[in-house]
Amino acid sequence: MTLPPDTIQSWAEALDQAEQERKPIAQFSASAEGLTIEDSYAVQRAWVGLKAARGRRIIGHKIGLTSRAMQLASGIDEPDFGILLDDMLHYSGAKLAAEAFLTPRLEVELAFYLKAPLQGPGVTLFDVLSATAWVAPALELIDARIALEDASSGRRRTVIDTIADNAANAALIIGGQVKPPEAVNLPRVAATLHRNETIEASGVAAAVLGHPALGIAWLANRLAAHGEGLAAGEIVLCGSFTAPVAARAGDSFFADYGDLGTLAVHFS
Repeated sequence: MTLPPDTIQSWAEALDQAEQERKPIAQFSASAEGLTIEDSYAVQRAWVGLKAARGRRIIGHKIGLTSRAMQLASGIDEPDFGILLDDMLHYSGAKLAAEAFLTPRLEVELAFYLKAPLQGPGVTLFDVLSATAWVAPALELIDARIALEDASSGRRRTVIDTIADNAANAALIIGGQVKPPEAVNLPRVAATLHRNETIEASGVAAAVLGHPALGIAWLANRLAAHGEGLAAGEIVLCGSFTAPVAARAGDSFFADYGDLGTLAVHFS
């Protein structure tokens, strides 16, 4: 199925309104038969376009569904991606209002900052490492402008909905130690995520496609199909290596990345 332009635009506007009013909307996947992943990316691009028209600036990309278990659960065989905008970026020690989001959850990731562009097809792991200026600990705040579950039927939203919803991205928090990629054994980076002094999640970066830089290579090659690439100066979140942890008003989070340092965020 290829969505008509007016439907793409109206769905993008519905997502925009849902975020601003903090009221989730019905699942797109339940309203039309035969929706494709490319339809979802068209809606995502249209929504980002609305934000750009208001002056928001693209600063990078995020990658999701990088674990095989999550792909199988979502019924797909590849990761997904979304767009990072300038007002999403926060740093360790930030205080965020929980009420500014609908269902905020945190995931443990690594942020890659590119010093050179990456244009597919054919981008490799080694191309990504050569193009990366630094890596740093990051938490991605994911959210759901499209309802996670339909109240009447109990139907869970699908990857079609998630991709249109900017791959669930809402914010990112960067902190810890900034290091060049050659100074870090990236697949062996391990982290624990504490919520109010209790460890709620832990993981190792090898869970991201075997090597976190492979997610960036996948994205550069995936974007090539649209005549796009990754630009120098972009931040790219490689994908989570923990399960998401819900964030509530009053919660304080502390992520410990060992030699890569720590970062913290509080929700008021």
